[in-house]
Amino acid sequence: MSEAKSSDQEFLVPRPAATLRHGVTESIRQAIAVGRFRPGERMPERDLCEMTGVSRTLVREALRQLESEGLIEVIAHKGPVVARISAAQAIGIYQVREVLEGLAAQLFAEHGSEADLQALHAAFDELKQSEDAAKRLALKNKFYGCLIAGTGNEALGKALYMLNTRTMLLRALSLQVPNRWPQSLSELQALLTALDQRDPVKAKGIAVDHVRRAAAAAMHTFSIDTHEPKRNG
Repeated sequence: MSEAKSSDQEFLVPRPAATLRHGVTESIRQAIAVGRFRPGERMPERDLCEMTGVSRTLVREALRQLESEGLIEVIAHKGPVVARISAAQAIGIYQVREVLEGLAAQLFAEHGSEADLQALHAAFDELKQSEDAAKRLALKNKFYGCLIAGTGNEALGKALYMLNTRTMLLRALSLQVPNRWPQSLSELQALLTALDQRDPVKAKGIAVDHVRRAAAAAMHTFSIDTHEPKRNG
C-alpha cells in the first residue's frame, strides 16, 4: 500500500491558479496513460483528490473534460471509469495515424524552418534522456507537437489533436512491449535524419513505418478472444 501511495507523488499538481484546472486534467490523463488506472477500472473522486492534491470541484471539472474526449465514461451507480479501447478501434486509430503522421513528416520536410528543426531536435534530445514512463509519454507528445508546428498546416494539427488522447493510451500499450522503447527512439532518429536532409518522400515513409511498428507492438497487448488489453501478470 505504501508503494502505491509513493508512486502517486508524480501526479501531484502544481498550484498556480492560471494553470491549475488544466494541470489537474493533464495529471489524470497521464495517470491513465501510464496504467495507474486501467481500462474498465473505477476512478473514485476521493482517490483522485488524494492523488492530485486538489479539491473535488477541480477533479469533477477535469473528469467532465476527459469524458468529452472519450477517455473516461460515467456509468450510473458506478461513477467514472476508464474507457476501453477494442482491438478494432485500435486498428482504426492506427490507420488514421499512418495517413496523418506520414503527411506531417512530408510537410515538415517541405516547409519546416531551421528554427522548427532545432526545436524538434531539442524535443528528441529530452525524450532520449528520460527514464520515467509518464515523462516519456509527455515528451513524446511534445516531440509530435514540434513536428506538427513545422508543417504549417493548422487543420492537420487539429485532426491529430482529436486523436491524441486515445493515441496516448495506445502508445503506453506499445511501449510496454520489451525492446519497443529503444526501437521507437531509433525510428524517430531516422525520421530526424530524413528531415535534416529535407527529403519529404523518405520522411513520410519512415513516419508511416514508425506508426505501423507501434501498431504491431500495441496489438500484441490485446487478447484475441476478448479484444481488450491484457493486464500484466
